[in-house]
Amino acid sequence: MTSSNAESDYVVVVNEEEQYSLWPQGKCLPAGWRSVFGPCPRDECLHEIEQRWVDMRPKSLREAMYRAGHDNG
Repeated sequence: MTSSNAESDYVVVVNEEEQYSLWPQGKCLPAGWRSVFGPCPRDECLHEIEQRWVDMRPKSLREAMYRAGHDNG
């Protein structure tokens, strides 16, 4: 459900390391980040981040650990 109040809406953004963040709708995104969900109310965006971001390790670390045979996840 999307709120009609754009000032209170957010988007979920992700960077190349697959790290997620909440970002106010309408604000310019920082370099290296892209929107992947929303705009929606803050709570909906936080729920989406919780569902998507299940491994907090940066992508480059996960890949290095996998190549080294140390990934238990």
